[in-house]
Amino acid sequence: MEDNYPKAYKEVMEILNFVPKESVDKIPQTMLDTFNVKMDKEYVFIVDINKSFEEQNLLEETKAIFANIFRDYWATPYQKERIEAKEKYDRQKIEEEKKAKYNPDDIFNKRNKVDVEEKIEETNTNNLPIEIKKEKFYEKLVKFIKKFLNFGENK
Repeated sequence: MEDNYPKAYKEVMEILNFVPKESVDKIPQTMLDTFNVKMDKEYVFIVDINKSFEEQNLLEETKAIFANIFRDYWATPYQKERIEAKEKYDRQKIEEEKKAKYNPDDIFNKRNKVDVEEKIEETNTNNLPIEIKKEKFYEKLVKFIKKFLNFGENK
């Protein structure tokens, strides 16, 4: 898996050059310093000022960083509340899906059903009638004579 964060930091820093200074000042300086130190200085990213933010060819990591910056530093209290509510809802949905998929009670129930079905199948195969073929007297006699004279079966 490729680590795109150094490239994303470079993209963030390039985009912040076009953001008003009062908005950039809301971001903690330690975060900006971290971006500067960890960014890929050889990666070339050019912001197309003729395109909107959504139209820029950005890495997913860059979008995630800006989403966090917006939520934590630029959003109004109402926007922040709505974003946090949406994130909470999304996390709950994911947890519900995991719980439904990996529910321990269901896993054991499914395992028990499979075990019961295997046992039923096993008992059904073990209880099948066996065909018993009775040899007639003269067949037994011929077999005995062949065996006695070594004409028949190998020992």
